[in-house]
Amino acid sequence: MEVLDGTIVAPAAPVMASALHVPAAAVAEVISVYLLTVAALIPVSGWVTDRFGACRVFSAALAGFAATSALCGASTSLGMLAAARALQGVAGSMMVPVGRLVVLRGTQKHELIRAIAYLTWPALLAPVGAPVLGGALTTYLSWRWIFFVNVPLGLAALPVARRIVPQGRTGDVRPLDWKGLVLVAGCLSALMEAASGLSTGSPSGPWLALLGLAGTGLGLAALAHLRRSARPLVHLGAFATRTFRVSHAGGSLFRLTVSSVPFLLPLMFEQSFGWSPVRAGSMVVFLFLGNVGIKPLTTPLLQHVAFRSVLALSCAAEATTLVLLGMVTPGTPFAALAALLVLSGVFRSVGFTAYNTLAFADIGQEQMRDANTLSSTLQQLAAGLGVAAAAVALKLGEAVSAGNGPHSLLAYRTAFLAMAALLVPPVAEALRLPGHAGAALRPGVARPQR
Repeated sequence: MEVLDGTIVAPAAPVMASALHVPAAAVAEVISVYLLTVAALIPVSGWVTDRFGACRVFSAALAGFAATSALCGASTSLGMLAAARALQGVAGSMMVPVGRLVVLRGTQKHELIRAIAYLTWPALLAPVGAPVLGGALTTYLSWRWIFFVNVPLGLAALPVARRIVPQGRTGDVRPLDWKGLVLVAGCLSALMEAASGLSTGSPSGPWLALLGLAGTGLGLAALAHLRRSARPLVHLGAFATRTFRVSHAGGSLFRLTVSSVPFLLPLMFEQSFGWSPVRAGSMVVFLFLGNVGIKPLTTPLLQHVAFRSVLALSCAAEATTLVLLGMVTPGTPFAALAALLVLSGVFRSVGFTAYNTLAFADIGQEQMRDANTLSSTLQQLAAGLGVAAAAVALKLGEAVSAGNGPHSLLAYRTAFLAMAALLVPPVAEALRLPGHAGAALRPGVARPQR
């Protein structure tokens, strides 16, 4: 529910704008306010969990998400909808990080590969499924149902959560680091707003530059504070672990790049190929088929093949599919295009699961809370920057193909090549990993040194 809601609004934007009597561009506020709230509050999710208990927080988040979804669906003005979306983001910021923390704390190392494989599914499927689901609900029911659908889902999940999520709180709850929270939340909010602006073309360039500078400055101040503070909002010690660093250095570039594909593909199909929105959205479903088709093999693959090899091959193969996607034309055979999209889905699925699993390979239970908070925050930021990076790459392509029109194939070819180039550093980084990296996740293998 949480990951889907970050992207499901986009297909319904024109209909929502008409119903609320506002310009279509104004609906972008509804998307950005949700993503901003989630990004800003994820860093405090670990402290809230320790303070109030995982079951209580997770259950409250589920109930809150269902209730605020109902408010979103019942909204009669853009201002009311934006306020409801902000409240929805508060609940969403607690659901995924807290739920994953429960899994990480209760899972043995040798079972972590299988557990992370399940946790990775929503992040893979939502960007692909959102255009189809959002379009279908808007066309056959109403735009309000893209929010109302969360109500029965939340109500069904609530009693299950109350039964299976561990009760109680952790023993040591440190005071909340308010200064760290303000700095981190300010940094993430500014960067996510800048990313949203880059992807939509609004606001103006100088304002975007100011947001980027503000976000960078607040980020540097936050890092300095978190290093100095005796009781920081989140400890940065997990970055001393090489596997965690790799998962969020090259891993962030990988997540950013693959997040751009569901954005670029429908645009290319509609603007350059002249396809209808329904046909363009349906074609992206082949990415979903690749994601799902490889899932039964992901766990055994990571259990028997070195993470170094899996990561390097996933990044290199995904880069290759991006280059090939830049070469397709309206005359490309349907079967060839479908096969290429399936392969892209396969490699993005394997890479996502491998990076997400490797992040916690050498993290001890005493670091799990902070490592999970850091991981959730960085993944949210990478996903948000993915669409922005794709928009910048497309503008670069339009500049390169200035004589061919704004929606020429050359513009999209340039964009896909630029995104593929971002995967070169992760390949090099993966190849430098030791062969035993991630070995602690396999049964009967001693935990390797950091």
